[in-house]
Amino acid sequence: MSPDWIVPGWPAPAAVRALATTRAGGVSVPPYHGCNLATHVGDEPRAVAENRRRLGSALPAEPLWLAQVHGTRVVNAEEAESGIEADACVARSAGRVCAVLTADCLPVLLADDAGSVVAAAHAGWRGLAAGVLEQTVAVMAVAPARLVVWLGPAIGPAAFEVGQEVREIFCAHDPAAAGAFAANDRGRWQCDLAALARQRLARAGVARVFGGGLCTYSDPGRFYSYRRDGVTGRMASLIWLA
Repeated sequence: MSPDWIVPGWPAPAAVRALATTRAGGVSVPPYHGCNLATHVGDEPRAVAENRRRLGSALPAEPLWLAQVHGTRVVNAEEAESGIEADACVARSAGRVCAVLTADCLPVLLADDAGSVVAAAHAGWRGLAAGVLEQTVAVMAVAPARLVVWLGPAIGPAAFEVGQEVREIFCAHDPAAAGAFAANDRGRWQCDLAALARQRLARAGVARVFGGGLCTYSDPGRFYSYRRDGVTGRMASLIWLA
C-alpha cells in the first residue's frame, strides 16, 4: 500500500509543494506498523528503505534527512548531506526537498510569497524554547511579513503534560506564553505547542500561520506518537520548490 499524506491547507505560492505523511501505508510491522520513515528508532532497515522508496514516488528528489537533536541549527539543503545534525533546513533551488521527522514534536513548513525560498523545522518544546523558529526565519533571509507557515500534526494540549520548569522557561522569554499553559489537577501544566509556535513566529514578524489542529497522541490509527507508545515510528513533513 502506498503512503498516505496530508496536503497542507495554506495559501502557499504556486511554485511551492508540500506534504506530510501519516502512519498509513508502508511495510513496517508492529510496533512501527505503517509508514515509518526513520532509521534511528529500531525498525527493520529494509522496511524503512521501502517506505522511503514509496514516498519518493511523490517527490522530485531524495529529501535531506536530518539527524535532529532538539537544537536550533539550520542548514542549507543544497549544501548539506543527509545525516547532518540540525533541526531545520532551507532551500532556494527547485527540486531540493526539505524534510523533518516527528512523532509528537511540531513540524513547521515555511515559504515566502515569491516562491523563492522554503524551509522545514522540527520544533519540540526544547527547540521552540531555544529559538529554532526564529533562527529558521532569520536564515531564510526574507522579510518575515512575506512568509506563510503551516504547522503540522503534533501532540495536542489535552495530552501534552509538562512540569513547572517548562512553563517558566517560556514565560521568562515572553510573559504572554502563559496563555499556552493550562493548570491540571496534578499540579502540572497542559502545554499547547502550536500556540507557543504561533507566539514565537508572531514576535519574529510572521503573521500568516495555518494548521496546528491535528493531535498525534489522540489519533493512533493515523499518527505515530512517542508519548503514547514509547517505541514507535516517525512521520515526515516535506517542502520543496517546483
